[in-house]
Amino acid sequence: MRKKLPVGIEDFEKIRREGFYYVDKTGLIRSLLSEWAEVTLFTRPRRFGKSLNMSMLRTFFEIGHDKSLFEGLKIAEETELCQQYMGKFPVVSITLRGVGMDSYEVSRDMIVRIINREASRLQYLEESDRLTDRDKERFRVLFRRDMDEADLCGSLYTMSSLLQKHYGEKTIILIDEYDVPLAKANEKGYYDRMVTLIRGMFEQTLKTNESLQFAVLTGCLRVAKESIFTGLNNLKVLSVTSTRFDEYFGFTDDEVREMLDYYGIGDTYGLVKKWYDGYHFGKVDVYCPWDVICYCDEKIHDPDLMPKDYWINTSSNDLIRRFLEMARPVTRREIERLIAGETVVKTIREDLTYKELYHSIENIWSVLFTTGYLTQRGKPEGRALRLAIPNEEIRNIFVEQIMEWIQDTARKDGAFLDAFCEAFRQKDVAKIQESFTRYLNDTISVRDTAVRHPMKEDFYHGILLGLLSYKDTWYVASNRESGDGYSDIQVEIYDEKIGMAIEVKYAPDGDLDAGCRQAMEQIEAKRYASQLRADGMQTILRYAVACHIKECRVELIEDDAKMTGPQ
Repeated sequence: MRKKLPVGIEDFEKIRREGFYYVDKTGLIRSLLSEWAEVTLFTRPRRFGKSLNMSMLRTFFEIGHDKSLFEGLKIAEETELCQQYMGKFPVVSITLRGVGMDSYEVSRDMIVRIINREASRLQYLEESDRLTDRDKERFRVLFRRDMDEADLCGSLYTMSSLLQKHYGEKTIILIDEYDVPLAKANEKGYYDRMVTLIRGMFEQTLKTNESLQFAVLTGCLRVAKESIFTGLNNLKVLSVTSTRFDEYFGFTDDEVREMLDYYGIGDTYGLVKKWYDGYHFGKVDVYCPWDVICYCDEKIHDPDLMPKDYWINTSSNDLIRRFLEMARPVTRREIERLIAGETVVKTIREDLTYKELYHSIENIWSVLFTTGYLTQRGKPEGRALRLAIPNEEIRNIFVEQIMEWIQDTARKDGAFLDAFCEAFRQKDVAKIQESFTRYLNDTISVRDTAVRHPMKEDFYHGILLGLLSYKDTWYVASNRESGDGYSDIQVEIYDEKIGMAIEVKYAPDGDLDAGCRQAMEQIEAKRYASQLRADGMQTILRYAVACHIKECRVELIEDDAKMTGPQ
């Protein structure tokens, strides 16, 4: 019986005990102990295995955990290391992933509850004969929902010192997704207050804490030292550009091949690589684990399933929207180059504060890189990196966000939209062509090379659909079944009995006339006008629209249903 796939499971013990498939990343333990640092911060994009690795570290080091969970894994081969470190330390482990509400007060309360839960996990300290009554009173404060600021800031320090006193061993502290509260606070306007709280917790916990063996933190962004790591000289930051630990977050090519073969879908390797590979951490190319696991889980039950977007559903992707809104013409042309599979060279800052993220378009380039929307190609040139879109999935995300942005932007210009729509009703081909071409030149388009032909066609289809949908008294449908196929766009103007069948084609070689001919032939061959006649439209307008980058050509054939009769 094949192992289950751990979709959304980030608990190492559960994965190992319940027989889920596990990609062995226990080499991280050996590297962590050999590359010693008192405080280590790993920054990686979301869904690249940070939380599972933190769970694995806790399971390995914590006193009382089941050592058999590591049998057969790489770390078990390190006999001496396991004897010295496995199950030898008290561990404090928290995640701040869920902290991020609309107000500081609610977010602070969520952090209090996280501390409450970790204290409950360590509740045996209340029975310790090595702790004094005063120690136990300090510990009981950590169960209070009305904990004051001083006690909250000192909560992790209190746990570590009491654990050391109980066990006689220094404490390992694990803080997962440390920067989530800061991201939300910046978005909702209480950043300074949250920085003060997080800084207070970290200063007491990570700086001059004699009970600390070492600490590991994870997050998406490396927040500047002066923001929350003030005076913390024992911090080692390992980002996506670091060559150390580069293979422990994300799946390597060999790991993906092995997984696909195990589940009997090795023939999908090429597609999986095209869609989910392409990230470059340090010197290693890696796949997004979330995507690979989700696709495998569905593919083994649906042999005909093609790759699709999974990563997009784990975030709002607001960052790209902000990027598009701030982009001026030069940046828009750079975005077009990226979508086409080309690269752009940018100076990257990995030590921004959240307050600085949207200060300039250059800062957003840095954030897109550190959060996984862009990756590096080739060797760095100082702080300058050659950036590219990693794979097909992220390219889809960019195109979808661009489409939404274009449509939202267009809706703000009612005069243009009204005139554009009226040009279709009035059969003014020259006006349609001129207006659509001008619009394409003012926005972001898709160019040849990396983007698949159907995506190019869908891009122009989507733009035109969004513009025509401005007329709320018109019935505008996309991919409507009509005749012997599905028409790209159909419009019905009921009060005037006017129906439009619009077919959009992308002309890869720039031959717009040929594109229009192909579109018109398809309208006729597939009888796209038949549904319009069935709906009582008396004037039928057949529009062929051909596009290439920022150019378009429009052709029109008109007939009167009363004269021609049904077809």
